[in-house]
Amino acid sequence: MLGPATKVAVLQMTAGIDPAENAATIVDALDRAADEGAAMLLTPEMSGLLDRNRARAASHIVAEADNPVLAAVRETAARRGIWCALGSLAVRRDDGRWANRALLIDAGGAVAARYDKIHMFDVDLAGGESWRESNAYAPGEKLAVAETPAGRLGLTICYDIRFPAVYDALGQARCDVIAIPAAFTVPTGAAHWHILQRARAIEASAYVVAAAQVGRHADGRSTYGHSLVVDPWGEVLLDLGGDAPGLGFAAIDPARIAAVREQVPSLANRRAVPLLGAAALGE
Repeated sequence: MLGPATKVAVLQMTAGIDPAENAATIVDALDRAADEGAAMLLTPEMSGLLDRNRARAASHIVAEADNPVLAAVRETAARRGIWCALGSLAVRRDDGRWANRALLIDAGGAVAARYDKIHMFDVDLAGGESWRESNAYAPGEKLAVAETPAGRLGLTICYDIRFPAVYDALGQARCDVIAIPAAFTVPTGAAHWHILQRARAIEASAYVVAAAQVGRHADGRSTYGHSLVVDPWGEVLLDLGGDAPGLGFAAIDPARIAAVREQVPSLANRRAVPLLGAAALGE
Protein backbone atom coordinates (compact mmCIF):
# COMPACT_ATOMS: atom_id res chain seq x y z
CA MET A 1 0.00 0.00 0.00
CA LEU A 2 1.27 3.44 -0.90
CA GLY A 3 1.97 5.84 1.94
CA PRO A 4 0.53 9.33 2.40
CA ALA A 5 1.86 12.47 0.74
CA THR A 6 4.81 14.14 2.46
CA LYS A 7 5.10 17.90 2.88
CA VAL A 8 8.46 19.43 1.94
CA ALA A 9 9.72 23.00 2.21
CA VAL A 10 11.79 24.79 -0.42
CA LEU A 11 14.08 27.70 0.49
CA GLN A 12 14.86 30.39 -2.06
CA MET A 13 17.64 32.62 -0.76
CA THR A 14 20.12 35.35 -1.65
CA ALA A 15 23.22 33.87 -0.06
CA GLY A 16 26.17 36.18 0.53
CA ILE A 17 29.79 36.20 1.57
CA ASP A 18 29.20 35.80 5.34
CA PRO A 19 28.61 32.15 6.35
CA ALA A 20 27.12 33.19 9.70
CA GLU A 21 24.38 35.20 8.00
CA ASN A 22 23.67 32.38 5.56
CA ALA A 23 23.50 29.86 8.42
CA ALA A 24 21.01 32.07 10.25
CA THR A 25 18.81 32.18 7.15
CA ILE A 26 18.81 28.38 6.86
CA VAL A 27 18.19 27.83 10.57
CA ASP A 28 15.23 30.22 10.45
CA ALA A 29 13.85 28.36 7.43
CA LEU A 30 14.23 25.02 9.24
CA ASP A 31 12.29 26.35 12.21
CA ARG A 32 9.55 27.75 9.98
CA ALA A 33 9.38 24.54 7.94
CA ALA A 34 9.08 22.45 11.09
CA ASP A 35 6.37 24.76 12.42
CA GLU A 36 4.41 24.17 9.19
CA GLY A 37 4.71 20.40 9.48
CA ALA A 38 7.24 19.82 6.69
CA ALA A 39 9.31 16.66 6.91
CA MET A 40 12.23 18.12 4.98
CA LEU A 41 13.72 21.46 3.90
CA LEU A 42 15.66 21.73 0.63
CA THR A 43 18.08 24.64 0.09
CA PRO A 44 19.94 26.04 -2.95
CA GLU A 45 23.41 25.42 -4.30
CA MET A 46 26.11 27.21 -2.28
CA SER A 47 23.76 27.86 0.64
CA GLY A 48 26.60 28.51 3.06
CA LEU A 49 28.78 30.83 0.99
CA LEU A 50 28.30 32.47 -2.40
CA ASP A 51 31.46 34.38 -3.29
CA ARG A 52 33.10 34.43 -6.70
CA ASN A 53 36.17 36.16 -5.16
CA ARG A 54 38.05 32.97 -4.36
CA ALA A 55 40.87 34.69 -2.48
CA ARG A 56 38.33 36.24 -0.10
CA ALA A 57 36.32 33.03 0.13
CA ALA A 58 39.29 30.80 0.90
CA SER A 59 39.33 31.42 4.65
CA HIS A 60 35.71 30.27 4.89
CA ILE A 61 36.16 27.06 2.90
CA VAL A 62 37.11 24.46 5.48
CA ALA A 63 36.80 20.71 5.91
CA GLU A 64 33.29 19.34 6.19
CA ALA A 65 33.81 18.49 9.86
CA ASP A 66 34.74 22.13 10.59
CA ASN A 67 32.02 23.84 8.54
CA PRO A 68 29.96 26.13 10.83
CA VAL A 69 26.95 26.20 8.50
CA LEU A 70 26.74 22.43 8.48
CA ALA A 71 27.11 22.35 12.26
CA ALA A 72 24.24 24.83 12.68
CA VAL A 73 22.01 22.85 10.32
CA ARG A 74 22.76 19.55 12.03
CA GLU A 75 21.97 21.00 15.46
CA THR A 76 18.70 22.54 14.27
CA ALA A 77 17.62 19.42 12.36
CA ALA A 78 18.09 17.36 15.51
CA ARG A 79 16.37 19.94 17.73
CA ARG A 80 13.34 20.22 15.45
CA GLY A 81 13.23 16.64 14.14
CA ILE A 82 13.34 17.67 10.47
CA TRP A 83 15.46 16.53 7.53
CA CYS A 84 17.47 19.02 5.48
CA ALA A 85 18.86 18.57 1.98
CA LEU A 86 21.57 21.23 1.91
CA GLY A 87 21.78 22.03 -1.81
CA SER A 88 25.51 22.43 -1.48
CA LEU A 89 28.32 23.85 0.60
CA ALA A 90 31.85 24.70 -0.47
CA VAL A 91 34.14 22.39 1.51
CA ARG A 92 37.84 21.63 1.52
CA ARG A 93 38.80 18.07 0.61
CA ASP A 94 41.61 16.10 2.21
CA ASP A 95 43.81 16.80 -0.83
CA GLY A 96 43.38 20.58 -0.40
CA ARG A 97 41.07 21.08 -3.36
CA TRP A 98 37.52 22.31 -2.92
CA ALA A 99 34.29 20.39 -3.48
CA ASN A 100 30.82 21.70 -4.27
CA ARG A 101 29.07 19.24 -1.95
CA ALA A 102 25.41 18.44 -1.34
CA LEU A 103 24.72 17.10 2.15
CA LEU A 104 21.58 15.32 3.33
CA ILE A 105 20.95 15.69 7.06
CA ASP A 106 18.46 13.40 8.80
CA ALA A 107 16.05 14.28 11.61
CA GLY A 108 18.63 13.21 14.18
CA GLY A 109 21.24 15.62 12.82
CA ALA A 110 23.41 12.95 11.16
CA VAL A 111 24.79 13.18 7.62
CA ALA A 112 22.73 10.60 5.72
CA ALA A 113 24.31 11.17 2.28
CA ARG A 114 26.73 13.41 0.47
CA TYR A 115 27.29 14.16 -3.21
CA ASP A 116 30.08 16.16 -4.86
CA LYS A 117 28.99 17.98 -8.03
CA ILE A 118 30.18 16.01 -11.05
CA HIS A 119 29.83 18.55 -13.85
CA MET A 120 31.86 21.73 -13.53
CA PHE A 121 30.42 25.02 -14.82
CA ASP A 122 33.15 26.13 -17.24
CA VAL A 123 31.45 28.49 -19.70
CA ASP A 124 31.67 31.82 -21.50
CA LEU A 125 28.24 33.37 -21.92
CA ALA A 126 27.31 35.67 -24.79
CA GLY A 127 26.67 38.56 -22.39
CA GLY A 128 30.28 38.52 -21.19
CA GLU A 129 30.00 36.39 -18.05
CA SER A 130 32.81 33.84 -17.74
CA TRP A 131 32.90 31.02 -15.19
CA ARG A 132 35.60 28.43 -14.50
CA GLU A 133 34.40 26.27 -11.63
CA SER A 134 37.08 23.66 -12.31
CA ASN A 135 39.85 26.16 -11.51
CA ALA A 136 39.08 25.72 -7.82
CA TYR A 137 36.70 22.80 -7.46
CA ALA A 138 37.37 19.12 -8.04
CA PRO A 139 34.52 17.20 -9.71
CA GLY A 140 32.78 14.34 -7.96
CA GLU A 141 32.82 10.83 -9.35
CA LYS A 142 29.55 9.15 -8.35
CA LEU A 143 25.88 9.86 -7.75
CA ALA A 144 24.13 9.54 -4.38
CA VAL A 145 20.70 8.19 -3.53
CA ALA A 146 19.15 7.95 -0.06
CA GLU A 147 15.86 6.95 1.56
CA THR A 148 14.04 9.89 3.16
CA PRO A 149 10.55 10.62 4.54
CA ALA A 150 9.65 11.92 1.05
CA GLY A 151 10.84 8.71 -0.62
CA ARG A 152 14.04 7.80 -2.42
CA LEU A 153 15.97 11.02 -3.04
CA GLY A 154 18.62 11.53 -5.71
CA LEU A 155 21.14 14.34 -5.22
CA THR A 156 22.38 16.51 -8.09
CA ILE A 157 23.58 20.11 -8.36
CA CYS A 158 22.84 22.90 -10.85
CA TYR A 159 24.89 22.35 -14.05
CA ASP A 160 24.29 18.61 -13.78
CA ILE A 161 20.85 19.34 -15.20
CA ARG A 162 22.31 19.66 -18.70
CA PHE A 163 23.52 16.06 -18.71
CA PRO A 164 20.56 13.70 -19.22
CA ALA A 165 22.56 10.56 -18.37
CA VAL A 166 22.60 11.68 -14.72
CA TYR A 167 18.82 11.71 -14.55
CA ASP A 168 18.48 8.53 -16.59
CA ALA A 169 20.60 6.81 -13.94
CA LEU A 170 18.49 8.26 -11.11
CA GLY A 171 15.34 7.23 -12.92
CA GLN A 172 16.67 3.70 -13.26
CA ALA A 173 17.42 3.81 -9.53
CA ARG A 174 13.69 4.49 -9.08
CA CYS A 175 14.17 7.80 -7.30
CA ASP A 176 10.89 9.33 -6.15
CA VAL A 177 12.39 12.80 -5.82
CA ILE A 178 15.43 14.44 -7.41
CA ALA A 179 17.00 17.54 -5.88
CA ILE A 180 18.46 20.02 -8.39
CA PRO A 181 19.61 22.96 -6.22
CA ALA A 182 21.07 25.81 -8.21
CA ALA A 183 22.61 29.26 -8.50
CA PHE A 184 21.57 29.70 -12.14
CA THR A 185 22.68 32.78 -14.05
CA VAL A 186 19.92 35.09 -15.26
CA PRO A 187 20.50 34.62 -19.03
CA THR A 188 20.62 30.82 -18.89
CA GLY A 189 17.77 30.71 -16.41
CA ALA A 190 15.47 32.79 -18.58
CA ALA A 191 16.20 30.55 -21.58
CA HIS A 192 16.38 27.07 -20.10
CA TRP A 193 15.46 26.75 -16.40
CA HIS A 194 11.80 25.75 -16.56
CA ILE A 195 12.22 23.62 -19.68
CA LEU A 196 15.10 21.58 -18.25
CA GLN A 197 13.50 21.07 -14.83
CA ARG A 198 10.26 19.82 -16.36
CA ALA A 199 12.13 17.58 -18.80
CA ARG A 200 14.15 15.94 -16.04
CA ALA A 201 11.01 15.25 -13.99
CA ILE A 202 9.30 13.70 -17.01
CA GLU A 203 12.32 11.60 -18.01
CA ALA A 204 12.79 10.16 -14.52
CA SER A 205 9.05 9.92 -13.75
CA ALA A 206 9.91 11.60 -10.46
CA TYR A 207 9.35 14.81 -8.57
CA VAL A 208 12.02 17.46 -9.08
CA VAL A 209 12.71 19.94 -6.29
CA ALA A 210 14.92 22.80 -7.44
CA ALA A 211 15.76 25.25 -4.65
CA ALA A 212 17.47 28.28 -6.17
CA GLN A 213 19.48 31.37 -5.38
CA VAL A 214 17.80 34.65 -6.39
CA GLY A 215 18.60 38.33 -6.91
CA ARG A 216 21.70 40.46 -6.57
CA HIS A 217 24.38 38.98 -4.31
CA ALA A 218 27.12 40.58 -2.24
CA ASP A 219 29.80 39.26 -4.62
CA GLY A 220 28.21 41.15 -7.52
CA ARG A 221 26.49 38.30 -9.36
CA SER A 222 22.78 38.00 -10.10
CA THR A 223 20.88 34.71 -10.02
CA TYR A 224 17.62 33.69 -11.64
CA GLY A 225 15.53 32.33 -8.76
CA HIS A 226 12.27 30.57 -9.65
CA SER A 227 12.69 27.72 -7.17
CA LEU A 228 10.46 24.95 -8.48
CA VAL A 229 8.69 21.78 -7.51
CA VAL A 230 7.70 19.76 -10.57
CA ASP A 231 5.65 16.57 -10.43
CA PRO A 232 6.42 13.39 -12.45
CA TRP A 233 4.03 14.47 -15.22
CA GLY A 234 5.96 17.71 -15.68
CA GLU A 235 3.39 19.91 -13.94
CA VAL A 236 4.85 22.85 -11.99
CA LEU A 237 3.42 22.68 -8.47
CA LEU A 238 5.46 25.54 -6.99
CA ASP A 239 7.33 28.51 -8.48
CA LEU A 240 8.76 31.04 -6.02
CA GLY A 241 9.40 33.63 -8.74
CA GLY A 242 12.49 35.58 -9.65
CA ASP A 243 12.25 38.65 -7.43
CA ALA A 244 12.94 37.79 -3.80
CA PRO A 245 13.87 35.13 -1.24
CA GLY A 246 11.08 33.03 0.19
CA LEU A 247 9.92 29.74 1.61
CA GLY A 248 7.43 27.55 -0.21
CA PHE A 249 5.77 24.19 0.39
CA ALA A 250 4.64 21.27 -1.75
CA ALA A 251 3.47 17.69 -1.28
CA ILE A 252 5.36 14.66 -2.57
CA ASP A 253 2.66 12.08 -3.31
CA PRO A 254 3.70 8.47 -3.94
CA ALA A 255 0.32 7.79 -5.55
CA ARG A 256 1.08 10.41 -8.19
CA ILE A 257 4.42 8.78 -8.95
CA ALA A 258 2.82 5.35 -9.28
CA ALA A 259 0.04 6.69 -11.53
CA VAL A 260 2.46 8.41 -13.91
CA ARG A 261 4.73 5.36 -14.12
CA GLU A 262 1.75 3.17 -14.88
CA GLN A 263 0.36 5.54 -17.52
CA VAL A 264 3.69 6.11 -19.28
CA PRO A 265 6.03 3.25 -18.26
CA SER A 266 9.11 4.70 -19.91
CA LEU A 267 11.44 3.45 -17.18
CA ALA A 268 10.20 -0.11 -17.65
CA ASN A 269 10.31 0.17 -21.46
CA ARG A 270 13.85 1.54 -21.62
CA ARG A 271 16.35 -0.30 -23.83
CA ALA A 272 20.07 0.22 -24.18
CA VAL A 273 20.87 2.12 -27.37
CA PRO A 274 24.25 1.33 -28.96
CA LEU A 275 26.32 4.13 -30.40
CA LEU A 276 26.47 4.36 -34.16
CA GLY A 277 29.78 3.43 -35.73
CA ALA A 278 31.49 5.37 -38.49
CA ALA A 279 30.04 3.08 -41.18
CA ALA A 280 26.48 3.65 -39.97
CA LEU A 281 27.11 7.39 -40.04
CA GLY A 282 28.22 7.15 -43.66
CA GLU A 283 31.82 8.15 -42.97
